[in-house]
Amino acid sequence: MTAPLHQALQKLDTIILGKPAQLRLAMTCLLARGHLLIEDIPGVGKTTLALALARVLGLDFQRVQFTSDLLPADILGVSVYESREATFRFHPGPIFSQLVLADEVNRASPKTQSALLEAMEERQVTVEGTTRRLPEPFFVIATQNPAQQIGTFPLPESQLDRFLMRVSLGYPPPEAERALLQERERRDLLAETPSVLAPAELLALQQQVQQVRTAPALIDYLMALIQRTRELPGLRQGLSPRAGLALRRAAQAWALIEGRGGVIPEDVQAVFVAVVNHRLVAAAEREGAAISAEEVLAEVAIP
Repeated sequence: MTAPLHQALQKLDTIILGKPAQLRLAMTCLLARGHLLIEDIPGVGKTTLALALARVLGLDFQRVQFTSDLLPADILGVSVYESREATFRFHPGPIFSQLVLADEVNRASPKTQSALLEAMEERQVTVEGTTRRLPEPFFVIATQNPAQQIGTFPLPESQLDRFLMRVSLGYPPPEAERALLQERERRDLLAETPSVLAPAELLALQQQVQQVRTAPALIDYLMALIQRTRELPGLRQGLSPRAGLALRRAAQAWALIEGRGGVIPEDVQAVFVAVVNHRLVAAAEREGAAISAEEVLAEVAIP
């Protein structure tokens, strides 16, 4: 692991206690130029994780609280007529930030949710016929409440697919929760936390991810995993080619964090569940009993 990455993860560990695996996955997602969906109940640290990443990585940060009355223009921006200049001037929305927190994204209407699609996929937005590039690096962290909670709209499959990873934080282990209760508020601690990386350094690390080697045997392993998801009767559809590319990219980023110049099967296994669980669609006759990503992983032998 490079020294800056090691320092960043160490600093994050002091803010988000007892969640080293989730923090490493979040860092992997960012290095792979993906977007992260955190699905969990309120109060387990989803927003704090986003704030911590922005602070430690030195990124501009904007939070958008998704509600049922939120409009696409509230996210993307709008042109306002300036009477002095007799012209319209575009006022950019919060999407024009390096790290955007879409808080409780499934509480907004599908129309508003879809406003994120072009931004997440193309790293640009089109407003009133004009296309505008988003800053680099650009990273969306969306939080989502469990679907059974009141006032939520399920995310469409097309939008779920735009998230490189989906993770859950869960309750902290007892020793971490004791520390949370005994120590200062994490937001106060966060305010005093210095940045470890600069945006330019992060961009350089993202470029390094693309240079991590994937040997032919590793590609064979990836293809075997992908093909297995397309064959299982418990799934209505398997992984798409885009999902396969996402899996390779995430494995490359994990290998970089581990300090390796090439991907090994263990790197794929480390990111597999987070990358594919939200992309596996259960067959209609087996809703609620779909084959899980863990089961797929167990069925495919390491080459």
